[in-house]
Amino acid sequence: MADPSTYRPAPGTIPESPGVYRFRDATGRVIYVGKAKNLRSRLNSYFADPWGLHQRTRQMVTTAASVDWITVGTEVEALQQEFTWIKQYDPRFNVRYRDDKSYPYLAVTLDEEYPRLQVMRGAKRKGVRYFGPYSHAWAIRETLDLLLRVFPARTCSSGVFKRAGQVGRPCLLGDIGKCSAPCVGRVSSAEHRQIVDSFCDFMAGRTDTMARRLEREMTEASAALEFELAARLRDDLAALRRATEKQAVVLGDGTDADVVAFAEDPLEAAVQVFHVRDGRVRGQRGWVVEKVEDLATGDLVHHFCTQVYGAEQGEADVPRELLVPALPADADALADWLSGKRGSRVNLRVPQRGDKRALLETVGRNAAEALTRHKLRRSGDLTTRSQALDEIADALGMGTAPLRIECYDVSQIQGTDVVASMVVFEDGLPRKGEYRRFAVRGATDDLSALSEVLRRRFARYLESRAETGEIGAETEVDPDRPGIDPTTGRPRKFAYPPQLVVVDGGQPQVAAAAAVLANLGIEDIALCGLAKRMEEVWLPGDDFPVILPRGSEALYLMQRVRDEAHRFAITYHRQRRSKRMTVSGLDDVPGLGEVRRKALLRHFGSVKRLAAASVDEITEVPGVGRRTAEAILAALSGQAAPPTT
Repeated sequence: MADPSTYRPAPGTIPESPGVYRFRDATGRVIYVGKAKNLRSRLNSYFADPWGLHQRTRQMVTTAASVDWITVGTEVEALQQEFTWIKQYDPRFNVRYRDDKSYPYLAVTLDEEYPRLQVMRGAKRKGVRYFGPYSHAWAIRETLDLLLRVFPARTCSSGVFKRAGQVGRPCLLGDIGKCSAPCVGRVSSAEHRQIVDSFCDFMAGRTDTMARRLEREMTEASAALEFELAARLRDDLAALRRATEKQAVVLGDGTDADVVAFAEDPLEAAVQVFHVRDGRVRGQRGWVVEKVEDLATGDLVHHFCTQVYGAEQGEADVPRELLVPALPADADALADWLSGKRGSRVNLRVPQRGDKRALLETVGRNAAEALTRHKLRRSGDLTTRSQALDEIADALGMGTAPLRIECYDVSQIQGTDVVASMVVFEDGLPRKGEYRRFAVRGATDDLSALSEVLRRRFARYLESRAETGEIGAETEVDPDRPGIDPTTGRPRKFAYPPQLVVVDGGQPQVAAAAAVLANLGIEDIALCGLAKRMEEVWLPGDDFPVILPRGSEALYLMQRVRDEAHRFAITYHRQRRSKRMTVSGLDDVPGLGEVRRKALLRHFGSVKRLAAASVDEITEVPGVGRRTAEAILAALSGQAAPPTT
């Protein structure tokens, strides 16, 4: 555990102007980013009595080994720089608004000649207009099914669209009137885009205009004695109203706002957001975040705005109004920054009375329920995770809790498709962006495969240390970005060492891993193995294992880490094995089923050996005749198979 006084800046060296600061650990990795209106006042608060700090703040300052900062002219510039650094470094101790799922959007691909309506998840792309997010994909599809009667736009994939155009016959939706069938030329590109534009206007909130137009057209058709057209317009109007009713009006003034509320305890906070567009609740999102320091509600609002709206731009993402339970100290600067993101004025305010206040209280109740549910999940409890890490440190004789744990596992079948996995847990939670998988060649067993993988991983780590100047620097490195590759601008792989390495196995696996670390000269990383049979923890050089109590949080966390490594390894192994079997060329051999394909691969070991075999050797496999053997060789050599009689 580091002493914060060892890296405290000298008195008088910290400026009193606005700025952004970074705490780094001993490897140079940025672990926390913050902004301040007065840098001197803010940074000095971190170097007070450590036991008087918030639990997570104390853990951060004792993990850090240095601090640096930059000054800026205004608070708006500080907000922008803080957001940029958080996205660049992904600091482990910053508040992270990361949802546990990907919310669906209703997307319109306006960048295509014939735009498509579809449900989308994941990252947004240019040329696509998004509506949402929504809580459930089925709700979008149900509403879209009603609206297709009024707005018969294309919903099919590119392949279906192209195939319908080739055969000159539309799909079922075109036959029942839920698609205008541009694939077969029933409408032109301009006419189809007009349908799509009307759909976008409706989804943007201009529902009354569309309803009045349908009523007017229905009346005109009835007056002209075109009763079939009038009946169809009547049904369209009914479908339009049913779709509108699915989103209840909560604010009668057509408000365009995001309503944000929090429920918190000393360590964590639950956040809920209701997206209100045109007075209707269009979607809802929620997070549970860790409080890195003693944050007030206004501070949580600040972090929420900078992270949730920072990466998104456009009218559909940043609302006209943000209703929050408390204003942050930099509310004016935050509103200016959000206005720049949106391109028009954004108001940030606390509702005091009326419908908006009632809606904020409703969102607050949802946040309280979310925090309660989160606390019931064992792995998501910060206190439980901290206890587990402390118990592991005590059991293994480590000086500090292992904030970063790496676990390795090997998967193979009789020496074929040998692969290994590396999973990373930080603060007791999986950090999937740093998972790695390895294809191992030349290994004869699990021990040799594990040794190769560890040698490759920690050799890369030593190379990174050399490049950053820790052990004989040979390359130029940006001192402000030691974890960033100066050539590619991307984070260096394997640049950060773990405090604990866990291998799946017992004493032999631990001995093999210890030998690799010793040969590389690495002595500051703890090592252990977790054996499946009795869930025993083995340490290097010990004749007897460490037995963790069956109900301990430490054993629970170790099992999670080991099981995740096993899952990741076996998934990769199955992918490689499936690819080898399906891309082998044997699938096209007539009369050769799955059972005989597997028998051939088991007998010869690989497709390469099978292709080099003779017809007589292939017929030795049970169930494979001479004609089938000739067809196999012909398929693998790219020649035409002999004709069958």
